[in-house]
Formats: sequence, structure tokens, C-alpha cells
Amino acid sequence: MAATTHTVTNQVPPLVGYDVFAADRALSEAVERHIEPGVLPVAREELGELGRSAGSAQAQAWGAQANEHPPVLRTHDRYGNRIDEVEFHPAWHRLLGHAVAAGLTDAWGRPAGHVRRAAGFLVWTQAEAGHGCPLSMTHAAVPALRTDPVLAAEWEPRLTSYVYEEGLRPASEKAGVLFGMGMTEKQGGTDVRSNTTRAEPLAGDGEYLLTGHKWFCSAPMSDGFLVLAQAPGGLSCFLVPRVLPDGSRNVFAIQRLKDKLGNRSNASAEVEFDGTWARRVGEEGRGVRTIIEMVAATRLDCVVGSAALMRQAVAQAIHHATYRSAFGGLLIDKPLMRNVLADLALESEAATVLAMRLAAAYDTDTEEERAFLRIAVPAAKYWVTKRCTPVVGEALECLGGNGYVEESGMPRLLREAPLNSIWEGSGNVQALDVLRALQREPQALDAFLREVGRARGADHRLDAAIKDLLTELADLEGIEARARRLVERMALVLQGSLLVRWAPPEVSDAFCASRLGGDWGAAFGTLPHSLGLASVVARARPVAD
Repeated sequence: MAATTHTVTNQVPPLVGYDVFAADRALSEAVERHIEPGVLPVAREELGELGRSAGSAQAQAWGAQANEHPPVLRTHDRYGNRIDEVEFHPAWHRLLGHAVAAGLTDAWGRPAGHVRRAAGFLVWTQAEAGHGCPLSMTHAAVPALRTDPVLAAEWEPRLTSYVYEEGLRPASEKAGVLFGMGMTEKQGGTDVRSNTTRAEPLAGDGEYLLTGHKWFCSAPMSDGFLVLAQAPGGLSCFLVPRVLPDGSRNVFAIQRLKDKLGNRSNASAEVEFDGTWARRVGEEGRGVRTIIEMVAATRLDCVVGSAALMRQAVAQAIHHATYRSAFGGLLIDKPLMRNVLADLALESEAATVLAMRLAAAYDTDTEEERAFLRIAVPAAKYWVTKRCTPVVGEALECLGGNGYVEESGMPRLLREAPLNSIWEGSGNVQALDVLRALQREPQALDAFLREVGRARGADHRLDAAIKDLLTELADLEGIEARARRLVERMALVLQGSLLVRWAPPEVSDAFCASRLGGDWGAAFGTLPHSLGLASVVARARPVAD
């Protein structure tokens, strides 16, 4: 074969060797906005280091390897002893180790901790999303454990540690630990109040033995788990350690690992308890209330994780169009492709700005902000996670056939995209949660309306959308059947308000015209042609200034 046929032209160089944080203007501006000046220089430095690591060839290779070599369950050792261990590729451990060392399980006790952690989570999980699951649950376990000061004193320093130690040993012998959780069962799923796992009290204060089967147990290689079970006083929350203080293994029979659509690097398991030792967390019969803050924190991570997937997909699409030529010019200069890329960039920036606003509310931690989060978190979780899959799918299409090939990395993003919409309650669960807040907690709606009202008068389309939303909220007839429509509008109005206040005019103008003003089609790439789309695309290009 002639050597000339192997000459490579018009192929796009890999997007590698760049600072994922600095190249993301929406994210870096949010960090500047939400972190006080005294903490900002340290935050910038740590996020810059993490961003350069995430954009490195090494981290990208770890991500690919962790997904090409998924975890393997070892139920027994060579002698027939039950061990119930999950083996991971070394790349998985390197990803987790880097994340823990960067503070991605530490938000609750340092200045601007939630904004710093959310920004880091958004940056680092662009290298590989699957290992974000144990990071999220370890971080989110802290508020649940704080309902029991003794347990919190014992476990919180290990959960928020910057040291990652793989392998099963007594937690007291490890400098840092990871947590998973086992809430759902096969007969109930999200309806955790139908759980049948039993908790029998022991003589020791707060000690129980659990018997039951968990249908989804996330990150089964973790050091401890928060689980729900039926105690004599009702559904309660329990801490299940994998290794008991004397060094013996707790009863934790992993029946199988789930064969999932995406999230391949992460292990999700079915687990059986049969006389499994546990400590109660919180009061008997108050299990849901005990874990509610954990659920809220992991829901926020669903929003942040989806924003990360969208950002990486859009960055890849714009990078491709910047270098790929077709029909006599670069794709990025073609008006129709520019429209598609700008539309995707709007969705990505809106998700990022909203995610970071929610993280900032956690750091502020006032009564007003807590009320705002009560509605804003499920509304954002509903909408942002739902937008992730179509955004990633359209971004993949921007690469054409190259995007459909595994080597591009885009298929991995697409398989991952639906996860966050399902994890911690699917769309209907989030919509109904918003309805409950509207009906039971009027202060939550007041806080939400005050937030969106801060942008009133700045854009007539936003003003009209707020007015229409108030009309919908005033009519509660048939509210459940139209809950999705209502929550979608709430999320869009909130995103529009934030963009009008903080994004460049070309971004907020395009968002309000399309998402709020109705000048938009049913597919991406249908923005009004008169908008400043070139500036929107240039802003989203993954090249740091």
C-alpha cells in the first residue's frame, strides 16, 4: 500500500494539556463571585492545580483505563472463605487518591468549603465521572452523622481526610475512609418506607443486628455505609462498618455487581445482611429525617456532576469545530454549526452558574438560604440532570462519525449522562418534592421568589416569565399532573435570573430569548440568528486566556 494513503490531514488534535478550571470562564467567574477575598487566592491556586491535572494526558489515561477495566467481584478466597471484596484497576485508585487529596470530601469545615469542593468536583470529574460516586457519598454522610455527636466525632475526621487508603481494615487504623449507602430494596426502589430489612436491638446502646437485602448498594468497597432498616420504632438509619473494631469482617455478602449502562468504573452491588452489626444514627423511626440532608447534598452533586459532563462534552465539540475543516472552511465559522455550539454552550453555562449558586447557599447557611435550597435543589436536580443527555448527544454529533467511536471519549460521556437524573430520585420524585415544599413550607417559595426577583426589570422576557410562573403557582388545581411543567419553568426562570445578573449580555440575551421568550425550536441549533452567537461560542472555547 502506498505510504501517501497514510498521510493524516484535517484530523483534530486531542484536547489535552490544558487547565480545565481556567479554561471554563463560567466556572472561574462563579468562584470569584462566591468566595470571599481572603480565601480566594488559596482557592484559585488549588483549583488551578486540579484543573491542570484534570486536563493532563495522565488523568485522561486513568479515566479511560478505569472504564476499560471495570471492577470485579471476589466473593471467596482460594480456600473457600467468604471475603466479598471488589477489585479495581490501579487507575481507579489513582483517580480517587488525587480527588481525596484535593479535598473533594471536605466541604463542611473549611471557609467557602462547598463552593471550593463543588468547583473541584466539576473540574476533576471531567476526567472520569464514575469515581465521583464514593466522593459524593463520603462528603454527604457528614450531616447525617452529625445527628449523633459521638458518631460524628469518631467518623467525621476520617471522612473529611485528605488521605486515601485503599483496602479493608478497621477504620481506627486508617487515616481516611470512604462511605457508601444502601437505601433502596427490590420491592420498593425510591419508596424506602416499604423497606423490609429488619433491625433487631442488642443490649449495647444503639447497637443492632440487620437482616435483609439491598437492591442497590453504592460503592461496596467503602469502609462504612449508611442504610435504612425497620427497627421496632419504625424506619431508622444505621451505620454499617465493613470491618469491625476487632478486625473481623462484618456480615456484608455482596451477591453481584450491577451491569450498568454507564458508570462502568464504579461498582454498584446487591448486598445481603444476615446478622450484620450496625449502630443506629439518629432516633428510631426517624430514618428519613436523619438522611434527608445527605440526600440533599448528593442531589446537589447530581447537578454539579451533570454540569461537569455537559461542560466536557461542549468543550470537546467546540474544540473539534475549531480545528476541523469542511466545505471550504473551519466548522466553527459556519453559521449553522455556530448556532448549534452556542445553544449547547448556553445550556452548559446555565447549569454551571446554577450549581455554583446552590453550593454558595450551603456556605452562607442562613435561614433564608436554607429555605431557598429546599426548593432550588430538587428543581435544579430535576432540570439540569434531564438536560444532560440531549446536550451530550448533540455534542457527540458535532464530531460526526469520530464522535461515535469509543476513542473519542464521547460515547463514555453519553452513557454516563442519564445517571444523575436517576440517582437520588428520578424526575417525578424531584417534581413531587418541589410540590411538597410549595404546600408545606411557604418560606421556601418566598425565598425562591426573592432570588429570581433580584433580576426583575433587567430583561423583559424574564419579567414576563416570572409573571407567568406566579400565575401558575396561584392555581393549584391538578397540580400533580402538571408538576413537571411547573418545576421546569421554575428552574428556567432561576437560571435566567442568575444569567441576567452575572453572565455577559450576549449569553443572558440568548438564554432569555430562547428558553424564556420562546424564540427557539425543538432541537439545538435553533437560536435566533440575530444574536451574538460568535461571542457565546468564543466564551465557551476550552482555551485559557
